[in-house]
Amino acid sequence: MNIRVVPYNPEWPAAYEHEAATIARILGNELVAIYHIGSTSVPGLAAKPVIDIMPTVRSIEAIDRFDASFEVLGYECMGEFGIPGRRYYRKGGDERTHQVHIFGRNNVRDIERHLAVRDYLRAHPATAHRYGELKKSLARRFPDDIEGYCDGKEVFMQELERAALTWYRCGKGIL
Repeated sequence: MNIRVVPYNPEWPAAYEHEAATIARILGNELVAIYHIGSTSVPGLAAKPVIDIMPTVRSIEAIDRFDASFEVLGYECMGEFGIPGRRYYRKGGDERTHQVHIFGRNNVRDIERHLAVRDYLRAHPATAHRYGELKKSLARRFPDDIEGYCDGKEVFMQELERAALTWYRCGKGIL
């Protein structure tokens, strides 16, 4: 996987809306809400050009029955993929274009942390800029090493998530 971090693309929200509508049709009555998360959801933030989508559903256990429908759209069904209680789907192979992170509505912890980070970065452009600069630097340093890239972000992301959750829980965000 070649790691590319690019300037913010104003077409990302429309790409999210298009894919989210298709995913909503697949999930039907299981769907509770659907969110654009990750770096492409933050205006102005440099990002890997991968649209992250987070549907929340009534029952995470019911989601596996939709795997074939996701596969028709070109998604790989990855199961929990390291996060208990999640269903993860990715599209685009090594040149990934979309990632879907599905959580049951009762998984408030994981839902909240994703929304808190997104909303915090939207509300704190200086932090978003620092994050974008870090990602660009790491992409240059680790162009073919996703583990190195992710490891390089780990400390920043831990601090960001901690600050974002504190801010969010103080009423700055909406779940």
